[in-house]
Amino acid sequence: MRVDGTLKDLATEVAETQTIEPVTIDTEDGLNILRHSTAHVLAQAVQKLRPEAKLGIGPFIQDGFYYDFGVDEPFTPEDLKAIKREMQRIVKEGQRFVRRPVTDDEARAELADEPFKLELIGLKGGSKEAAEGASVEVGAGELTIYDNVDAKTGETAWKDLCRGPHVPSTRLVGNGWDLLRVAGAYWRGSEKNPQLQRIYGTAWPSKDELVAYKDRLAEAARRDHRKLGREMDLFSFPDEIGSGLSVWHPKGGVVRGEMEQHARRRHIEGGYNYVYTPHIAKEDLFLTSNHLVTYKEGMFPPIVMDEERDDDGNVTKQGQDYYLKPMNCPMHILIYKERARSYRDLPLRFAENGTVYRNELSGALHGLTRVRGFTQDDSHLFVTPEQLESEVTKVLEFIISMLRDFGLNEFELELSMRDDEKSKWIGSDEFWEYSTNALRNVALASGLKLTEVPGEAAFYGPKIDLKTRDAIGRVWQLSTVQVDPNLPERFDLEYTAADGTKQRPIMIHRALFGSIERFFAILLEHYAGDFPLWLAPVQVVGVPVAEEYGDYLQDVVERLRGAGVRAEVDHSDDRMQKKIRTHTTGKVPLILIAGEQDRSAGTVSFRFRDGSQRNGVPVDEAVALVTGLIAAKKLVLTDSDATLETV
Repeated sequence: MRVDGTLKDLATEVAETQTIEPVTIDTEDGLNILRHSTAHVLAQAVQKLRPEAKLGIGPFIQDGFYYDFGVDEPFTPEDLKAIKREMQRIVKEGQRFVRRPVTDDEARAELADEPFKLELIGLKGGSKEAAEGASVEVGAGELTIYDNVDAKTGETAWKDLCRGPHVPSTRLVGNGWDLLRVAGAYWRGSEKNPQLQRIYGTAWPSKDELVAYKDRLAEAARRDHRKLGREMDLFSFPDEIGSGLSVWHPKGGVVRGEMEQHARRRHIEGGYNYVYTPHIAKEDLFLTSNHLVTYKEGMFPPIVMDEERDDDGNVTKQGQDYYLKPMNCPMHILIYKERARSYRDLPLRFAENGTVYRNELSGALHGLTRVRGFTQDDSHLFVTPEQLESEVTKVLEFIISMLRDFGLNEFELELSMRDDEKSKWIGSDEFWEYSTNALRNVALASGLKLTEVPGEAAFYGPKIDLKTRDAIGRVWQLSTVQVDPNLPERFDLEYTAADGTKQRPIMIHRALFGSIERFFAILLEHYAGDFPLWLAPVQVVGVPVAEEYGDYLQDVVERLRGAGVRAEVDHSDDRMQKKIRTHTTGKVPLILIAGEQDRSAGTVSFRFRDGSQRNGVPVDEAVALVTGLIAAKKLVLTDSDATLETV
């Protein structure tokens, strides 16, 4: 339940004056509590079978949970089977989750044999440096231990440092859970710390929902962009280059190029000016921007340049530290600052496909969605305070329109605001009020679902995140609109107002795709590799009924190529049906077939992805049809598209 807005166990004593709200198991809070409770059952089972295992942390995550363990020997598949059997026993016992407040010293005494828990006690407060997910253990405020109590004897069967709340009994965990996999994970996310064994699991209110989730996992595995990238020859990560650094193959380059070119056209139409900046800069730039203070761990180590020596090897000029840029914004600011600006220049919109580099931990790397070198479709807008709301409105409308061009249509918004802890934020109350209200007004006017999240703003200003849902229901965070008065202050940016005074502009950070690599991966999985015609690496393949019709189809394909279509003819020795199967499996949107009847009549036949066909289309009409479908950016092609009237 919620008591005056705070999550509490059902066993909590409440006063008549307090406001009580139920928390059901099918809500986000309810699912999180269920999953965290299941993580406790997992940890209890592990320590029952391997008493020497040391407890890390066990938070809920999207669609499930995990728990980290310090063990001498990695878990095997047979271990997981035994752990699941023990978990079933604990669930069936119906042990009660009982909350017990403790002092720091009491917690240290009770958990003396748990070194990782002792470390968390020393970092109490949910600070970011504690560990990702550690807030479920040691949130702000008093420490608490949860005892798993035998319902019959009242004896404590197991205990864990935990903030809670939990379900009342292990029996409520039910049978809608499972263990999924084991992975290595460094304690507190640092390679300098011991590597632990992480067991991932999932939990749902019912067995049916568990089965449905596993079906979604299977479909997600079928759509995995890493698997499709290999099968479709789109990109790779050569060991010789390094972890998290991708190369794009010709077919992948075609899709990426179409994405970038379409976005570029739309940006220019929207009043953006493209700029170009280097990949590396001197230390002073990132000191001024504060990246070397707040983000140094995420940056690559410095490269010493510009040192000079005499013939004897003595240093005559000290070198300087250069850094690969983690973000593009400091360089865009320098472009703004290059000359005096007037209110007549604003809003000023810079855009760049700028490659940045971040020193991600090797364990966090994941295909194209988490890499060390990636290209942001980055934009920075400089506006007056009066222009803020109208410009954010244009930005949000532009983002949604662009994402719809790529076939994404389900969106929701998240407004990250400051909370009441004044020490965490900079800037005046007036700025926070009008900037937050501006973003809220824009979000509400969009008509999209809006979630407001206090305490999640950047320390200098509020932001809006846009989330989208893909073809199999997964939610992805894509675009961000961040209000920033901080960097203009740090770089002393100015513009001359209408009354002749010098004023400070507000900066808006805006990444539409987030990164081109990650967006490409999302699209690849969204379409399961079946890109719409305008994005497909190969748009049309000609398949002759017999070898003698190959030259005729080649002439048709040359006309298509002349019109800008990515088309080719399969002249291989395979039989026609095998060629069709090969190119259908290869995700080609349109197959052109020609035999004697087509050659004699000057026509071609279309075969679509759904297996339907349209025969006898005159060549001129076919060329106009294909180019029209590409220009219209049709997402799904069927035989109903094989007429000019549908374009």
